[in-house]
Amino acid sequence: MTASNWNPAQYERFKAEREQPFHDLAALVRQDRPIRRAVDLGCGTGELTRRLHESLGCTETTGVDLSDTMLARAAAFVRQGLRFERSSIEAFAAQAPQGAYDLVFSNAALHWLDDHPALFAKLVRLLAPGGQLAVQMPAMHAFATHTLAAALAREAPFAAALHGYTGQSPVLAPEAYARLLYELGLREASVRLQVYGHELPDRAAVLEWVKGTTLTGYAERLAPDLFERFLKVYAERLLAALPDERPFFFPFKRILLAARKQA
Repeated sequence: MTASNWNPAQYERFKAEREQPFHDLAALVRQDRPIRRAVDLGCGTGELTRRLHESLGCTETTGVDLSDTMLARAAAFVRQGLRFERSSIEAFAAQAPQGAYDLVFSNAALHWLDDHPALFAKLVRLLAPGGQLAVQMPAMHAFATHTLAAALAREAPFAAALHGYTGQSPVLAPEAYARLLYELGLREASVRLQVYGHELPDRAAVLEWVKGTTLTGYAERLAPDLFERFLKVYAERLLAALPDERPFFFPFKRILLAARKQA
């Protein structure tokens, strides 16, 4: 993750809902040849990295994350062939040996990073011939949770403190990723936009959801007292924009993609 102060407890309040896309992404990984070395970029608590390592029968898997709190949780899953490393995704992609991995996997992390054409080129560089890239990213930038936060970030007094940051998503359209993968020399591509329908207790639960993800970018850039002001205004606007339904149906869009480097 990009943030070093990630809160595992807040993130895992909706653990079951967040896990299903991981399983769907893992199912896109082909197992027609051994996957000896794998890397999970943005591994979080490491629990899903362990599942990936075991289900694919990898010889060696490395989980990469920048958050000390997440990696403290991941330490419980360290075992033979499974290790974790503190690094930003950008630094890891730049420093890892070319062609080192049979699988580069990333579940709900790359949407924090800019310039996806350049980023994906760096990730493809890490793949061995015949290696696979598998990525899942939220695509919620047009939903009220994101647009309201971005609009508020442009207002005083928050705009000055955020120095232009508005949490804009770098995530491309699915067809753009299909072309990008092709241009980078990957084949056997699967790119899809999937809507996960989450049934939450009420609209207030949506606020708790984004506290663990979307709002972290604002929280780490604003002083605590100013973030509390930001959160108060944001909560008022978000709850006013969402229907007062119990339960609340939360349609969450995600892009899942997988492709293989030519041997």
